[in-house]
Amino acid sequence: MAHVLGHQEKTLAEAGDGPDGLISQLDPRMRIVMAVAFAVVTVALSSLGALCVALTVSLSLLIVSRLPWRKTLKRMAMMDGFILFMLVLLPFSMPGAPMFTLWGFPASWQGFWKAVEIALTANAVILSLMVLVGTMEPVTLGHALHRLRCPEKLVYLLMFTIRYIEVLREEYLRLRAAMKVRGFRPATNWHTYRSFGYLVGMMLVRAIERSERILAAMKCRGFSGRMPLLQEFALTRADIVFAAGFSGLCLGLIILEFA
Repeated sequence: MAHVLGHQEKTLAEAGDGPDGLISQLDPRMRIVMAVAFAVVTVALSSLGALCVALTVSLSLLIVSRLPWRKTLKRMAMMDGFILFMLVLLPFSMPGAPMFTLWGFPASWQGFWKAVEIALTANAVILSLMVLVGTMEPVTLGHALHRLRCPEKLVYLLMFTIRYIEVLREEYLRLRAAMKVRGFRPATNWHTYRSFGYLVGMMLVRAIERSERILAAMKCRGFSGRMPLLQEFALTRADIVFAAGFSGLCLGLIILEFA
């Protein structure tokens, strides 16, 4: 993912959440709750009309948030790359009325529409999560989850994971640069596979060594298994209006599903 994130851009917030964007001014707890509610409702939908409206809602959130839409949609396309293979195979693996035949394998309309349904659902949910949750600073996200009564250990684990993913990424870039300096050029051969295996192994070894140093440093500072999370949040009228409006949109999607 390093080639997509670039060397300077690490999170969506750092990629340019507009200072005047409506979403960035809302209470982080409200954003998390609304994102989860929208995801649950969208996953439960099955009609293409309702799913198209859900995707439109996500795109509207993207416009309101004033995020750089090119970069945001590019990151969403990365997720599509993971499910593209499954979507292509679904018409050939799901029985139903034949649409066409390719090399003796029939593709069904039922499989095609199911693939479209999955694609719409995935894009609507991921885009809403990127806008509502992905624009938060990791520390703010951890504090908001803690205030929502999420288990403390899960919150600490999330914050440590977010913090040290960047450390592992920097280590990966350093090792890759060292390989390039030594004249390594990736190709389709055993030398390349073995070299990347050594790279992953070295990353794991250095990660373990670093985790031991961090744990020792935290113990020296009196860490006893708990970290004080002092950030406080307060609901405003804008949060309540947004929650009411967004809940109404979710209810409208449910009504559209059964209409």
